[in-house]
Amino acid sequence: MSSISESGLDAASDVNCGSGGGSDTYFGLRVASIFIIGFGSTAGALFPVLAKRTKYLQVPKCIFDFAKFFGSGVIIATAFIHLLSPALEALESECLSPAWGDYPYALALCLLSIFSIFIVELIAFRWGTAKLAKIGAHHDAHGHDVGSHAAHGPESNVMVDDASLEKDVEKSGSGNTHKHHLADSALAQIVGVAILEFGVALHSVLIGLTLAVDEEFKVLFVVLVFHQTFEGLGLGTRLAYMRLPQKYNFIPILGALVCGLTTPVGIAVGLGVRTTYNPGTATASIVSGVLDSLSAGILIYTGLVELLAHEFIFNKEMMESSNGKLAYSVGSMLLGCGLMALLGRWA
Repeated sequence: MSSISESGLDAASDVNCGSGGGSDTYFGLRVASIFIIGFGSTAGALFPVLAKRTKYLQVPKCIFDFAKFFGSGVIIATAFIHLLSPALEALESECLSPAWGDYPYALALCLLSIFSIFIVELIAFRWGTAKLAKIGAHHDAHGHDVGSHAAHGPESNVMVDDASLEKDVEKSGSGNTHKHHLADSALAQIVGVAILEFGVALHSVLIGLTLAVDEEFKVLFVVLVFHQTFEGLGLGTRLAYMRLPQKYNFIPILGALVCGLTTPVGIAVGLGVRTTYNPGTATASIVSGVLDSLSAGILIYTGLVELLAHEFIFNKEMMESSNGKLAYSVGSMLLGCGLMALLGRWA
C-alpha cells in the first residue's frame, strides 16, 4: 500500500505545474530549427503552386494527383492524431482544477467548431446560390460547378466550366453575368482554403511554441521537419488548384508563404519567452487545449466534407474513372494519413 502511494507521489512530483520556464538545452539548434522547419514547410507549400504555374517545372499529372490526395490524408490524420488527441491530454492535465475533468470539453469544443463551420458555409452558400440565381447563373450544390466548392471539387470540371463560360460570353456578350459568376467562384475558393489554412496555422504556431521549450527537443525536431513538410504539401496542392481571376493570382503564393512562416513564428516566440513559458502550466494547457480542439474541428470538417466527399463521392469524374485510378487516389490518401498518424508516435 505504501509503495503504491509513494509511486503516486513520485508521478505527481514529475508534473511541473509551476510558472518556471521550459528547457533551455540545445539553444543553437533550436534557433536553427526556425530556418530548417521554415524552409521545409515553405517548400512543401510553395512547390505545388509554382509547379502548376510554370512551364519549366514539367510535373506529370499523376504526381500532382498523388500530392493532392496524399495531402488530404495528411490533413485528416493531423486533425485526429496531432490536434484532437493533444487537446484531450491538455484539458485533462493534472495541473487543471478537477472541474475540467467533469466533462469532455475538448470533444465539445471540437463539435462546436465543426457545426460552426457548417452553419457559416450553409448560410454563405444559400446566399450565394440566391445571388447567382438572380443573375441567371447555375449553381451546383455538390461542388461540380465553379460557383460552389471549387477549391475542393473536381478541378478538371472547373476548367471545363470556365472555358465554356468564356465561349458563352463571347457569343452572347453577357460579360457582366460571367464576371459575377467568376467573382462568386473566387470567393468560394478563397473562403474554403482560408478556413483550412486557419486551422493549420493555429496548430503550427502551437507546435512551434512547444518545440522551442520542450525537453525532448531532438526527437521532436526531426519529426516536425517531416510533419510540417507534409502538412505544407497538403495545403500547397489545394492552393495550386485554385482557379482565380488574374487580379487574385497572388493569393495561392501568399497562402503558401504564410503556411511556411507559422511554425517559425511559434518557435521564435517560444524562444523569446523560454525563461517564463512552461507548456505544463494550467494556463498554457487550457490555451493549447482549446485552440487544438477548435483547430481539430476545422480540419475534421474540411477533411471529411470538403476533401473526401467532394473529391470522391460527389465527383462524377472520380466515380466514372477506372478502378486503377480510383485505387491510386485512395492509396495515395491512405499513405498520407498513415505516415502522418505514424509521426504521432513521437509528436
